[in-house]
Amino acid sequence: MTMTDDNFPADRELILTRLIDAPRANVYRAWTEPDLLKRWFTPAPWTTPTVETDVRPGGATLIVMRGPDGNEFPNRGVYLEVVENERLVFTDAYTSAWEPSEKPFITVILSFADEAGKTRYTAQVRHWSSADREAHEKMGFHEGWGLCTTQLEALARSL
Repeated sequence: MTMTDDNFPADRELILTRLIDAPRANVYRAWTEPDLLKRWFTPAPWTTPTVETDVRPGGATLIVMRGPDGNEFPNRGVYLEVVENERLVFTDAYTSAWEPSEKPFITVILSFADEAGKTRYTAQVRHWSSADREAHEKMGFHEGWGLCTTQLEALARSL
């Protein structure tokens, strides 16, 4: 079994990394301020009508994605680690406080690092099983997260 740098099984993780042409404080704001998150989080024609964030360890988050057919997909989670302008870690293993979710799917580790006047943005998306990772990849992880990261960069540059 191949392991990531920190000994996490590679067959349970998806990673997106990109050099974003914007200050990391702006990229971080776009991930933590509800009005900003709504503007980039889903690729058109999808929308993000509802975003609630309590950005602190143990704080709850709710992001509702709406498909072009009007169906909504609520995603509840909890922040596990928050280091302003550097790192956000959240999971859907809990829905609020420490209430377990019915079916945990991911833990996301976001890193924001200065690099040549830009931001090295890394999203590590860890799954409970390799089957969950495969399902997420088939859902279009690379394409969807890639498009959203392009939207994130455009917004972060404008702030």
